[in-house]
Amino acid sequence: MNDLVRQHTALSETDLEWLHLLVSEWQLLSDLSFADLVLWVPTLDGTRYVSVAQMRPNTGPTSYQDDMVGHLVPRGRRPLLDAALDEGRIVREGDPEWREEVPVRVESIPVRREGRVLGVIARNTNLLTVRTPSRLELTYLQSASDLAQMIAAGSFPFPGQQVDMDASPRAGDGLMRLDADGVVTYASPNALSAYHRLGLAADLVGQHLGTTTAELAPTRGPVDEAIVKLASGWAPRETEVEGNGGVIQLRAIPLKPKGTRIGSLVLCRDVTELRRRERELITKDATIREIHHRVKNNLQTVAALLRLQARRMDSEGGREALNEAVRRVGSIAIVHETLSQNLDERVEFDEIADRVIAMVAEISPGKVECRRTGRFGILDAEVATPLSMVLTEILQNALEHAFTQGEGGRVEVSAIRTGSGRADGRLLITVLDDGSGLPEGFDPQRAGNLGLQIVRTLVEGELGGTFDMIRAEPRGTKVVLDIPASPQK
Repeated sequence: MNDLVRQHTALSETDLEWLHLLVSEWQLLSDLSFADLVLWVPTLDGTRYVSVAQMRPNTGPTSYQDDMVGHLVPRGRRPLLDAALDEGRIVREGDPEWREEVPVRVESIPVRREGRVLGVIARNTNLLTVRTPSRLELTYLQSASDLAQMIAAGSFPFPGQQVDMDASPRAGDGLMRLDADGVVTYASPNALSAYHRLGLAADLVGQHLGTTTAELAPTRGPVDEAIVKLASGWAPRETEVEGNGGVIQLRAIPLKPKGTRIGSLVLCRDVTELRRRERELITKDATIREIHHRVKNNLQTVAALLRLQARRMDSEGGREALNEAVRRVGSIAIVHETLSQNLDERVEFDEIADRVIAMVAEISPGKVECRRTGRFGILDAEVATPLSMVLTEILQNALEHAFTQGEGGRVEVSAIRTGSGRADGRLLITVLDDGSGLPEGFDPQRAGNLGLQIVRTLVEGELGGTFDMIRAEPRGTKVVLDIPASPQK
């Protein structure tokens, strides 16, 4: 719609915003009318109309099999459009049109804003299934007529009341028609069922909806006047009411077809099961986060015990082995700590990588510079946990074996993400040091070092990737990991 309006018409940006507001609301008009709606706007030179939006009803058959958006018609071909635009009134005169052997009644509703007519809504009703209307259909049609008059007068939609049509109740979910005093004159079967879910034992017709709703909702102290006013339809508002184990969503639409409030429409939807599932998900998320938090605490306790035991060891080799175990446990704890702060089982691994690098760098403080380049991005927990251990082992190996005692140097961890957002995306990780390099005849696929065994097992077994260590030029060692960015099923 933006492109069509800016290309073909003289409407301003504020006019365009009004049309957007109208289009966000007009599903209701379409459903109440049992009709298709097409929004026509005059072109810049005034010789044609361009259709900028279209809506089909959920309550009846469509009149248009094809998409009308973008069509241009010359002025004069559709007299009802001309009359509505020039005279600023709703035009219903004329015989039904025949489209593909289907009779269609066409009406034109001017779209007014601040005294100016911006365009015309063509309301097209398929007459093929016309029958004697029921009470519900008569209420729908009367309400549609009132809304159409409000559009023609420029009082609908309501400024500043942008509606999320995906979340807001629709006419078919439940509809109540109130008089000017807020008393129910009609309630659809779905609306009555929703109120029965709240605990209403009587009929809604004849009841003051605001008072009835406030009585059904659990209150402490004085009656909630906000619910009374909203359910009475005094202002365009949305709310949810909970009582008797049920939850219903309400949306009030004041009706002022001739400038004076004659009553209101209240749409309602039973969202009890939806809210129950949401609460279950919230509880589940909270439970999962608590589990990760406790796992992290337990791992930190294990690391503390190992560290304490290492201090009591007389053997230098035994003490170093326990310190390595402390770092391995700590890398897993970092992942669980991050997961305990998230709503899903995905983590921003760059933060984890930086913390692992800082933890391992304590082996040779101030002598070897460790840094990260590139981005790992967001990873699933199934990838993040083994990857953190792999990164810990590779860095430990580099700091312990690449540099002699007291020697300075640099270790750089780089990450390149390919195919980001795709299931087949990959992560290329390189750990490069400028140390002494690999010894002659060293085979990384067969070396018996425990750390390298852990790396091979995790990379090839759990991550489904490849691992290699090669000499770097002019000196040093390069470790290359190529792993899938998503868990392997």
